Amino acid sequence: MINHKRSERLYREMGLSLQLRKRKKRASHLRVVMPSPARPNERWSMDFVSDQLVTGRRLKCFTLVDDCSRESPVIEVSHSITGYHVVAILDRIKEERPLPQVIVCDNGPEFTSKVLDEWAHRNNLKLDFIDPGRPVQNAYIESFNGKFRDECLNENIFFDLGDAKKKIEDYRRDYNTERPHSSLGNESPETFAKQYQPMLPKKTGTREVMTGP
Repeated sequence: MINHKRSERLYREMGLSLQLRKRKKRASHLRVVMPSPARPNERWSMDFVSDQLVTGRRLKCFTLVDDCSRESPVIEVSHSITGYHVVAILDRIKEERPLPQVIVCDNGPEFTSKVLDEWAHRNNLKLDFIDPGRPVQNAYIESFNGKFRDECLNENIFFDLGDAKKKIEDYRRDYNTERPHSSLGNESPETFAKQYQPMLPKKTGTREVMTGP
C-alpha cells in the first residue's frame, strides 16, 4: 500500500509533471513586514500542520519556532490536539527554557480558547493574533511549516503514531542542530542561539536574573 506522497515523489524522480490546479488571481494588497526580534526567546510563533498515516488516519502536528534563531523547541504529533493539550506542551517547554514575551498565532479554536488565554495571563505573556486570512502576518512559522512539509512530511511514510513521532522528532533535531540557514549566516539554529546565551535569563530559585554584562 502506498499513499499520494510516495506517488508524487516517484513522479518527481522520474521527471514527470504533476497536474496542479491553477490558483485564482487575487487582488494585490500591501504586505505587512513583521519586524525581526532582537534576540532568541523574545518572540515565538505557533501553528498546526496536518498529514496522515498510511492507513489514511489523520495526523495533527503542533509546530513552534523561535522567530529570531529559527529553532523549533517542539513539534508535537497526535491525532487530535486541543487547547488544553497546547497548554500542557507549553508548560513542559517552560521547564526547559524561558518563555518569550510574545507568541504569534492565528485565530484557530485551540489558540483562542479560554484555557490558553488564562495560561498566557498567568505567565505574563502576550498572544499576538494575526488578522483572519492573513498568514503572511505569521511568516516565520509559515516558512518553517513549508520546510517541514517539503523535507519531512512529503518524504516519509508514517505507519502508525509512534513511527510518525520518531521520524518527525529526528527531523526536528537535525533541523535545529545540523541544517544551515542562509538568514543565520549559514549557521544552524542551535549554533546561532548559543551566541546569545550570556544574554538569556537564567532561573535562580523562584526568580529570573539576567546574566552577562
